[in-house]
Amino acid sequence: MRHGRTPISSFSSPLLKNPSIQLGNILLIASLAKTLLESGTRNLDPNSIPLSEPLVLHILRKNSLEPSKKLDFFNWCRSFKPNFKHSAVTYSHIFRTLCRSGFVEEVPNLLFLMKEDGVLVDSSTFKLLLDAFIRSGKFDTALEILDYMEESGACLNASVYDSILVALARKGQVGLALSMFCKLLEACNGNDNGNSVVSSLPGSVAINELLVALKKADMRAEFKQIFDKLREKKDFELDTCGYNICVHTFGCWGDLAASLSLFKEMKQKEKSSSSCSFGPDLCTYNGLIHILCSVGKVKDALIVWEELKVSGHEPDVFTYRILIQGCSKSYKINDAMKIFSEMQYNGFAPDTVVYNSLLNGLFKARKLMEACQLFEKMVQDSVRASCWTYNIMIDGLFRNGRAEAAYTLFCDLKKKGQFVDGVTYSIVVLQLCREGQLEEALQLVEEMEDRGFLVDLVTITSLLVGFYKQGRWDWTERLMKHIRGGNLVPNVLKWKANMEALMKNPPKNRKDYTPLFPSRGDFSEIRSYAGQAMGNNVDSKDCDEKDQKMPFIETDQWSSSPYMDQLANQVKSTEHSSRLFSLRRGQRVKEKGIGSFDVDMVNTFLSIFLAKGKLSLACKLFEVFTDMGVDPVSYTYNSIMSSFVKKGYINEAWGVLNEMDEKVCPTDVATYNLIIQGLGKMGRADIASSILEKLMKQGGYLDLVMYNTLINALGKAGYINEASKLFEQMRSSGINPDIISYNTLIEVHTKAGQLKDAYRYLKMMLDAGCSPNHVTDTILDNLGKEIDKLRLQKASIVCANNNNGDDS
Repeated sequence: MRHGRTPISSFSSPLLKNPSIQLGNILLIASLAKTLLESGTRNLDPNSIPLSEPLVLHILRKNSLEPSKKLDFFNWCRSFKPNFKHSAVTYSHIFRTLCRSGFVEEVPNLLFLMKEDGVLVDSSTFKLLLDAFIRSGKFDTALEILDYMEESGACLNASVYDSILVALARKGQVGLALSMFCKLLEACNGNDNGNSVVSSLPGSVAINELLVALKKADMRAEFKQIFDKLREKKDFELDTCGYNICVHTFGCWGDLAASLSLFKEMKQKEKSSSSCSFGPDLCTYNGLIHILCSVGKVKDALIVWEELKVSGHEPDVFTYRILIQGCSKSYKINDAMKIFSEMQYNGFAPDTVVYNSLLNGLFKARKLMEACQLFEKMVQDSVRASCWTYNIMIDGLFRNGRAEAAYTLFCDLKKKGQFVDGVTYSIVVLQLCREGQLEEALQLVEEMEDRGFLVDLVTITSLLVGFYKQGRWDWTERLMKHIRGGNLVPNVLKWKANMEALMKNPPKNRKDYTPLFPSRGDFSEIRSYAGQAMGNNVDSKDCDEKDQKMPFIETDQWSSSPYMDQLANQVKSTEHSSRLFSLRRGQRVKEKGIGSFDVDMVNTFLSIFLAKGKLSLACKLFEVFTDMGVDPVSYTYNSIMSSFVKKGYINEAWGVLNEMDEKVCPTDVATYNLIIQGLGKMGRADIASSILEKLMKQGGYLDLVMYNTLINALGKAGYINEASKLFEQMRSSGINPDIISYNTLIEVHTKAGQLKDAYRYLKMMLDAGCSPNHVTDTILDNLGKEIDKLRLQKASIVCANNNNGDDS
């Protein structure tokens, strides 16, 4: 019949071909449907209804009946057991009806009834039930259904488990997905006492989804456990997508050696296999370039990129984005701009993320004009700016001495009512606090809250630091007046009160006269410390010849990626980097919720005490809270060490460095900056140069502050030529010098008697539009005195020569 309806003969006896009987069946169905529609099952007469499976199926297929009416009729029919019993087909149909209509809460009860009846539906119906419960987020019920299927001996194929694993992984139910996978793995290994319902692992798609979910959830131990178990299975091999996931994941977690080893394995399988299913693809190379950039090996990433372009894999938009981000973060801004130009030349349109990365890099490199021109180009190319774009612009203008322009941009954005968020307000509040405009900062915070933006811990602690720097100790309570929402301000004030009480009566957990930072040896041993911290990370170009004892490695002359192969071949499979160096600078406030609140507040008050020169109070604060179990971070140690170095307590600074090593707290660029400052004060600039080399091997980078520190250390130690070369290196890398760079070079050349060079740097500074400050005036006074002294010396020599001529 039309519309897929069941013929009358299908629910009648096959022997009954009489048209009058068929007409009777039609009338019976119509009468039943009408009764169910109007009054449900309460007016049905069981004695007048010849119940049969075809009749029940026909009623259940009636589109005019609501699912609830169908369910009532189904249960009404079942009430006549044992005279009538539903079949597997009937149960399957009612299950499908309930799932499609969203009545899944009735399914568990029907499963219990089905079990009582000794009926088992087919696997496709079970899969439909599983999918319905997963879609509705009822994962526990879905797993109960799966257990029921296994216990009842249902014929389950691998696709059933695959679909469940994929759904659980994508829905964020990683724990359930992991538990199911481990159960399947044990079943495949025959560890379930012979009750196994599966004989093979889930498919590659399901396993890849599980690995991705574990990576997103940062479940490192579980990811490694699954990875190792899969490697033990001889009948399973990762596909290219699986390799790419593992390469990227291990690289993001700092295990560069594991990533390169997997790449090497992919190349070997590609070479030994006739198919290309195991070979590296563009996604593999993008992942490796991203990893190299993330661990600071941007030079290696650029070489791999050049290889990629001639290997048959054309770079895509993600390749360019990764490289631009990596170069911008590591202050290789000239390289970033070249890649940006090539990206456009090859027909790829840069998006907002690319422009944001370049803008941030240009501002950090003090290329103010270039950053503003790039922003204009972004607008001309109709690339939509985001809140983050304007935050970079405002912060960059502030940091480059264009506070008025930054504040004007901020006010214009507020008037337009767009592209302003809580981070924007926080940036401006921080700047006002630096300038000492505390009233304006408080008003801005109040406005921030009125606009519905959350006043975060970064903003509140910036105000606290500003209050204490200006000596406004009593203004702390005013935070309650200006910030009325949330519990953050009360928690901050409560913490401050507890801290003051603890500082007055600290718990005695240490022995008296025990050094806070006991040191082993002295600061001159820093060279050996740096060698330990670096580990044995692979970098073929940076290995010293005396330490380079690499075995002979046969290279494939036909390889499309010889440099990448070389990096992979030099990695030991047992080597795992412990990452005692962090590419990101430590931050005063990490703001990771309640877990980092204590250390965030400790860092804030350390900054307050040290800014006031109260080193003993800062050390006391550090001692009290570390004894209470607060784990310091790199910013905490760097703050203490910075004060030690400034006051000349070099051995104590060495003790801080030792404790960072013992606590496995990663160093960062700021730590190395302090190390070089300390070595400069000791007159050991020669060691500073070797520390710089070690830093670069580790994947570190030289920012403007580090360049200025090195130039100052080398210049004051008498290494004038080396300081000048470093200055030129800074400019060639794309970083514009600031007033500190020029002042340092003018001063060291003046003191060394190289007045022409000092004057050359002065002229260079003025030509670059860098405005002199009060330090420049003092240096120029000394320069003038040296020039006058030189003139007097020349005049004396001329007079002496003239007198000698007259005598002759």
